[in-house]
Parts: sequence; C-alpha cells; structure tokens
Amino acid sequence: MGGRNAKAWLYLLPAVLFLGFFMVYPLFDVFIYSFEEGYNSASQTYFGTGLYNYSYVLHDPYFLQAVKNTFIIVIITVPVSTGIALLISLALSSIRKVQDLYQTVFFLPYVTNTLAVGLVFMILFKKTAYSDGLINLLIRFFGGRTVDFIDGPYWAKMFVMCFYTVWVVMPFKILILTSALASVNQDYYRAARIDATPKWRIFTRITLPMISPMIFYLIITGFIGAFKAYSDEVALFGTDLNSAGMNTIVGYVYDMLYGNSGGYPSYASSAAIILFAIVLTITCINLLVSGRNVRT
Repeated sequence: MGGRNAKAWLYLLPAVLFLGFFMVYPLFDVFIYSFEEGYNSASQTYFGTGLYNYSYVLHDPYFLQAVKNTFIIVIITVPVSTGIALLISLALSSIRKVQDLYQTVFFLPYVTNTLAVGLVFMILFKKTAYSDGLINLLIRFFGGRTVDFIDGPYWAKMFVMCFYTVWVVMPFKILILTSALASVNQDYYRAARIDATPKWRIFTRITLPMISPMIFYLIITGFIGAFKAYSDEVALFGTDLNSAGMNTIVGYVYDMLYGNSGGYPSYASSAAIILFAIVLTITCINLLVSGRNVRT
C-alpha cells in the first residue's frame, strides 16, 4: 500500500511543483510584500514592516472607487448573465433539430477576442464628432435624448460595462447549462406529463434541482471572474481607467505596479491580498450555500 502511495505522489510531483512554484510561492511573496513599508524595487530595500500599506490602500479614493465599480459589476452581471443563459438554454433544449447550430451561434462571442468585442461596443455606444453611435441613433429614433455612454455620466458608463460583461460571459454559461439540461433523465419528465404536472412545477421541482450543481458552479466561477475584471474595462474606456472613473481592483493593482502611479509594489500587494480575501470569503459563502441547496 505504501508503495502505491509513493508511486501516486511521484506522478503528482510535476503538478505539485508547478502549482507550488507559480501559485503558492507568489501568494506568500505578495503577502510578505504587503507588510513591507516603503519597498524600493530597484534597491530591494524597505524601511519597516507594518499595516501602513493596507491603511493607505483602504483610504485611497481610487481604490475605493475601484471596489465600488467591481462590486457593482459582480452584483449585476453574475445573476443577470446566469438568468438569461438559463432562459436561452431552456429555449434551445426545446428545439432539438437546430440546437447545435444555435449553440454555435451563441458561443461565438466567447471565442472572439475581448478587445475586438470591446472595440465594437465602443463604436456602437461612443459619441464622436461624426456620429452619435448606433445606439444613440436608435434612442433618438424613438424620441429619447442621446447619451454619451463612453465619456458621459457614470451610470451610462456602468450600463455599457455591465452590458458588455454579460455579453462576453453568457456564451460559456449557455453551453454549460444546455449540456446540463440534456443530461437530465427524461423519465422524470415523462412521469410528470402523465400526472399532468404544470410546466412551472416541472421547472421548479425537476429541472432546477437536477441542474443545480451546474448553476452554482457558474455562479461561483462567475463571481471569481467578475472580481478579476480588467481587460473588459480597458477595451471600452482605455488604459486610464482612473480618469474615466471605471477602474477595478485588478486595474488598481496593475496601475500601482506599471501604470501612471506605478512603482509601488507594496501598495499593489496589499490591494491584491484584499482582493484575495474578498474572493475567498464570497467563494466560501457560496460553497456553504450550495452545500445546503444543491442536489448531489
């Protein structure tokens, strides 16, 4: 038995070393950096240790704005994208003949370059000297007032950001949920139809419980992905997200390292650890909730 265990660990050794070197070690390194006050990356020196970096980050208006933006994106896009994906998946599951075609169509945005999709959205929403953008043309056609969604008010920019995020993440969720619906045992539906069970009750009592593991998987991964948002914002609003008021926590970390306010790895490390703590807490809460409500 001991020989089998040793052989198994030997097979796992390359993966363990890879994860340890590229994930565990950087995490500990960032954690140490976050306590080193006044760290100078050129001389590799610092003048003390303590909680000043965390205090600075938590009182930085740019970081607080980034936290606000990130939480708004998370709270809006995760449930909306999951709900819409579920509705589309239910519709696809009812049209078996062209299901594969529609799956391919809905999945196309997922394999398209993020920056390319962001550029298209910017063209659709941005007001320029030559055009108000296609969306504003539609708004004006129906008698509304045009809005600068890219350089205008905060609510307009956040609307575009959430709309874009939902558009980007929804194809993957549709694919997962469509596969989950296809795996449900059809005997349950046949028995329900024999008993003349209403469709809403079939959905709530059969469909939802059977696909609940996939739904909670998408919610958990959706939360994690939304908290790591950065490239989507750059695609829409450019690299100076602080000026646009649309920065995220990951964007703040990047700016502290390489942006206009870059050169502060200690502040970046503190922000990264705070983000790690937030994501870990929400993931644990989701796992506790899913453990009580998910059918196994």
